[in-house]
Amino acid sequence: MFDNKVIAITGAGSGIGRALALDLAARGAVLALADKDEAGLAETKRLLGNRPASITALDVTDTPALHAWISAAVSDFGRLDGIINNAGLSVVAPFADCPREDFDRVMAVNFTGVVEGCRAALPHVRAAAAKDGVGWIVNISSVFGMMGYPTQSAYNASKYAVRGLTEAMAMELALTDPNVCVIRVHPGGIKTNVAKNSKRIALLPGQDPTTDFAAEFEKNAPTTPEQAAATIIKGMERRQHRVLIGPDARFIDWMVRLFPVNYFKVIGNFLGRRK
Repeated sequence: MFDNKVIAITGAGSGIGRALALDLAARGAVLALADKDEAGLAETKRLLGNRPASITALDVTDTPALHAWISAAVSDFGRLDGIINNAGLSVVAPFADCPREDFDRVMAVNFTGVVEGCRAALPHVRAAAAKDGVGWIVNISSVFGMMGYPTQSAYNASKYAVRGLTEAMAMELALTDPNVCVIRVHPGGIKTNVAKNSKRIALLPGQDPTTDFAAEFEKNAPTTPEQAAATIIKGMERRQHRVLIGPDARFIDWMVRLFPVNYFKVIGNFLGRRK
């Protein structure tokens, strides 16, 4: 299915983005990869070996650069069959303690970067899907796009926004371009650098400031980037519109359905029993 398909991926310098690049390349895809981390992006390219791929260092909040990257990919490879909007970041702070610039930065990367990635890629994906019968718009949300979580208001807001955007696009394109598959992805805990790289601004009363939250996250994250990538790609193959990654994501999905008001108390009690 992916042989010679041209796929653009943001956040390809590490984690899920790198794992997606390696897995799709092994399936014959041609890749246009972007990341702010030049060294990480170069390492992804090295790991790809001789498989066809371009790399572009950019910040997804630089809208002209993002659109230029997509245009260059189409120019280089002659088409664009899909985009995976994967770049993201987080800050740790209660809403009242989160500076405007930090909140806005999370929204700019996690949401506006996705919006502009879709805007730049959609005309080309539509054209490819009309010709060959399949194209993909894949947007990475989170389990935090399904449930609220304290100290993650900015991340929650961005990931709920990605979810809403993607659901609306899926319904619209089902009518106008049914060969374009629009997928929203809700990963649970993935062993990536997102937690490690999170900017910790403030905590809630009672939280231990000496806690290594990145180490705690790593210990409790049940899914590897490679497993996450394989699940996303399976969703692309099956043309699913929603992909849950990991047992924790499936658990949270059921909890918010069964307990739409008190889910956090239920989930918190469950997690407490697991410790």
